[in-house]
Amino acid sequence: MKHGITRRRFAGKSGHYAINANPLAEMNITPLIDVMLVLLVMMILVMPVATHKIPIDLPGPGGGAMTPQVQTLRLSENGVTFWNDAAISDDALFEKLKLSAAADDELKMQTEPGARYENFAKLIARVKRAGITKLGFVGNANFASWDAAR
Repeated sequence: MKHGITRRRFAGKSGHYAINANPLAEMNITPLIDVMLVLLVMMILVMPVATHKIPIDLPGPGGGAMTPQVQTLRLSENGVTFWNDAAISDDALFEKLKLSAAADDELKMQTEPGARYENFAKLIARVKRAGITKLGFVGNANFASWDAAR
């Protein structure tokens, strides 16, 4: 290279190589990209981690805070509802469900295989109206063979 002129060889129409004596009009940006990546990494390492603090009053140990419990609800074949293995009336059940919803308890529901769907639907409606958000179903393994046989 002389005087900033680059020479390139290229094949013309005749297939012979010729020399292009025009100056190179492109800028080499590879070093610029390298410098930018180094600066980016340094900025990430040097910048302090953002810490946002939100003041929350947490109860101390043994502060009397209510801990969620697991409650069981069972519907028998003859339509009787059991709350933690004790028979319960519809009105008392709704009160227990509201208390459990307020305490954010988990409710595990089990229905016996011979129970009527109408009773099950009414029970689910009561659970929903009470505001229960943590609901699980127990004992569905009994129906696995029944569903496969259909």
